[in-house]
Amino acid sequence: MDKTTSAPASEKLSSLAKLAYGVGDLGPAIVAAVNGFLLNTFLLDVAGLRPAAVGTIFLMVKIWDAVNDPIIGALTDRTKSRWGRRRPWLLFGAVPFGLALFLHWLVPPLGDAGKFWYYLVVAILLDAGYTAVNVPYGALTPELTHDYDERTSLSSYRLSFSILGGVLAVFLHTLIAGAFGNPFLGNAVGASIWAFVIIISNWITFAFTRETHYTEERPKGPGFLQGLRIVFSNRAFVMVALIYLLSWLSMQFLQSNLLLYVKYWIGAEAQFGTLVLAVQVSAFLWLLFWTRVSRRVGKQNVYYAGMSAWIVVEVVLFFVQPGSVPLLFVLAILAGVGVSVGYLVPWSMLPDVIELDELETGQRREGVFYGFFVFLQKLGLSLGLAVSNYVLELSGYINQTPGGPVPVQPDAVLIALRVFVSLAPAVVLLISFLAVRAYPITREKHAQLLAELQKRKSAA
Repeated sequence: MDKTTSAPASEKLSSLAKLAYGVGDLGPAIVAAVNGFLLNTFLLDVAGLRPAAVGTIFLMVKIWDAVNDPIIGALTDRTKSRWGRRRPWLLFGAVPFGLALFLHWLVPPLGDAGKFWYYLVVAILLDAGYTAVNVPYGALTPELTHDYDERTSLSSYRLSFSILGGVLAVFLHTLIAGAFGNPFLGNAVGASIWAFVIIISNWITFAFTRETHYTEERPKGPGFLQGLRIVFSNRAFVMVALIYLLSWLSMQFLQSNLLLYVKYWIGAEAQFGTLVLAVQVSAFLWLLFWTRVSRRVGKQNVYYAGMSAWIVVEVVLFFVQPGSVPLLFVLAILAGVGVSVGYLVPWSMLPDVIELDELETGQRREGVFYGFFVFLQKLGLSLGLAVSNYVLELSGYINQTPGGPVPVQPDAVLIALRVFVSLAPAVVLLISFLAVRAYPITREKHAQLLAELQKRKSAA
């Protein structure tokens, strides 16, 4: 390793600490994967909501998000306890988070209007639980270590659990939902399992990590609105935020429509769980590869390489014909090259941005930065669901009756599904390359940044 980027031995983390930290991403990963891949179809074809109603629910949740995420981020910055600033949120937020997920996968005995309001309220509760856990969890990274490469390693542990946990949840949820012969009961049982995993995984992270860079005595930071102005005046943060938002928007276009695409265009719904397994296992293996490569060529170059491969896969998806299941599996495996980069690179960039902000302002506001980052992740998820569902509504989508035959969708619906899993995400990723090019913090500049921070602390 280059001597300019090495860190003291105290900055190195044990394998146990990295594993415990990585386990903490199971909850958010399960929600992102199960809801991302399966919730849209559940709400349409099991709960019986119209596409426009589903889209409206997720747009309204974004109004709550605009307030919820940054405020919780700021609150975690101000939290004081014998456990640190972030970990108490994992301890006390785990149960409400898990319970809200469980409620999201029930079908209440209500009419259309009642169901709309039920899922809207539950979605808001789930969003709040997600934020209360995921923002402080993400903000733990810079408080566990300051080492540039250790942070990439931490991100690889985290995202390994994220990818494998998410894919296993999707795969097992499809099996569980089908095993009961009753989609209402099957989905409820699956959701209860994931709720339990969410609670336990957060408690493990709480128990086996330590905020070694946490201190009770911190200088008073700026007010909330002033903090927002500082955050968005940080050019590096704006670029990382754009990279993350566009990456997740492209993922969500694909995720939320993939099951519908496989069901109504390819005609292979029964193989959907195995298809997702192929994508995510490939992504996990490529994640290990890209983590090592990034140490040599840098995070930006890794992003260019991985996402270019993914764009090619997405374009080919548009031309896949009904019944072409073997080709679909080949493309799923190849997609892992880029999916892994979408997980790895933005999260490993963000801690560097926080230190740049500290150098420029004299404050550490991890919670505010991570709050907006989680907001952007959920914005990508919701925008993908809302836009695609409004288009499906306009195209004449036909809801399936639970347990009934699979309806034949209009040509306009089939074309929309093909676009949303292929051309739309490809265009979004191409736009993200502009943000990657503009991102200013290289490996060498980060080393200089840390040196300046150390000099300032020594002089204080």
